[in-house]
This record gives sequence, structure tokens and C-alpha cells, in this order.
Amino acid sequence: MSGPTWRGDAPEEVRLSAGDWARVTLRGPALVLLIVLGVLVKLPLRLIERPLCGQRRPVTPWITQGVSRLALVILGIGLDTRGPRLQGAGALVANHASWLDIFALNARRNLYFVSKAEVSGWPGIGFLARLAGTVFITRDPRAAVEQKRVFEERLLHGHRLLFFPEGTSTDGQRVLPFKPTLFAAFFGDPLRHQMALQAVTVIWHAPAGEDPRFYGWWGDMGFGPHLLKVLGARRQGRVALVYHPPVRVDDHPNRKTLAAHLEAQVRSAHPMGH
Repeated sequence: MSGPTWRGDAPEEVRLSAGDWARVTLRGPALVLLIVLGVLVKLPLRLIERPLCGQRRPVTPWITQGVSRLALVILGIGLDTRGPRLQGAGALVANHASWLDIFALNARRNLYFVSKAEVSGWPGIGFLARLAGTVFITRDPRAAVEQKRVFEERLLHGHRLLFFPEGTSTDGQRVLPFKPTLFAAFFGDPLRHQMALQAVTVIWHAPAGEDPRFYGWWGDMGFGPHLLKVLGARRQGRVALVYHPPVRVDDHPNRKTLAAHLEAQVRSAHPMGH
């Protein structure tokens, strides 16, 4: 699996002790079993759900949410949330620090993530992402019209999409400028006058005594070593999700002002956002 693209000072390599490896052997199989059971339950339900409901998914997103909540329990990571819930049609945007963001954000809302197309080809991860209804996008301008159509179709069917406008993950100690490109899809008819967007600030608190960047995943960091570090941690930290007041798309003249407003909301609740 290729890593994230934001570059920063790499953390020191973590050497796992015997106790750390013991925790890996307990948490790792439990996490794998949870995901496998989730897939075994979700696949047949989706086979029933698809012909009966089409794009709507009234049942299977709850399985994803349950798996995500239990994954955090297995890892020992606490979850705190505050702020209003988005009501009605719309999408969410958040800052991005780690692959763990997926568990945290899914644990509180039924969401469908928007991800770069390369993820669909990652072994295991790509299959799980497709099963969860992830929308894959490419940077190719020739695909812009089709991607806009997919966005509209999913949103008008009531799917709450979530994307990371920073375009990369970081060390969790900063908020990068939001790229306005994806926001353009919301300014065409009929989305502009029907949709609201909600910003979410994701704040990772490292275990006591650890590097504040403990949960961040960035640069050339491999997925495997980072996963082992988290699985083996004797003490775990917490993640806080701050949901900001939703913003109507048609309250903003263009994608750049909308992106800037949502970025400011995310920064306002992040300890390192200013």
C-alpha cells in the first residue's frame, strides 16, 4: 500500500516490546475477525438491498457504523463528539490525519467516503472501500463530467458523502488549505439549491507520554508499521469530532468562498488550526 503524500518530519521508529507484541496478537486477530464478520453479514444483505432499493441503502450502512464503533473499542481508542447533526440532504468535509479517521467518522454517522481512485486497487482495502459504497475519483479533467454526475446521483438518493478537501493526510497537528476543486460539483443544478455542507474537525489526542503525532499517518510512512504501532500501544488516546453548523451551498457565490468558509470552521476548533 502506498502512503499519504503530505511531507513532514518523520517520527522516530517505534520498536515494539514483548508486551506490545502480545497486544498486537490480541487486538489484531480480533480486528480482522470483526471486519470479516462485517463483510459476511453485509454482502448477502447488499445482494437483497440492491434490487429492492437501488441506490438507497437503508440497512447496510448501519453494519459499517457498528463495525467502526467496535473497531475503536478493540483498539481501546476513546471517541468524543459534539455539535449539531446535518439534517436533510448534503455532504460533510473534514481534516484528515490518518486511516483511523475512517473508523472515527463512520462510528457516529452513516457516511460514504470520497477517495482517490488509486485506493480501489489497494489489496483488501479497495474491496472493503467498494463494499462500503466509497465514491472513487480521479484527477483526470476528462472525467470531471462523469464524476459530477455520480456525485449528483448519490447525493440526490440521500447519500451523505464525506471528503477530505486537504487532499492528503497529515500528522494531525495542522489543518492544510482546502482545495476548492470538488466543491464545484455542488454549484450546478439541482444540487446548488438543495444541498448543505457540514464541516467536521477531527482532533487526535495521543496516548499519555507519546509523540503528539502518534496517530498521524503521512509522508512515506508505511501502513503496516503504523498499524502495528497502534495495535501494540499499552495506553491509547482519544479522538474528538466537532460538528459545525451546516452551511447551505446557495449562500455562497462560488466554490472558493464555500471552501474557505468550511476550512475556517474546521480550523476554529482545532488546537493547531490557527
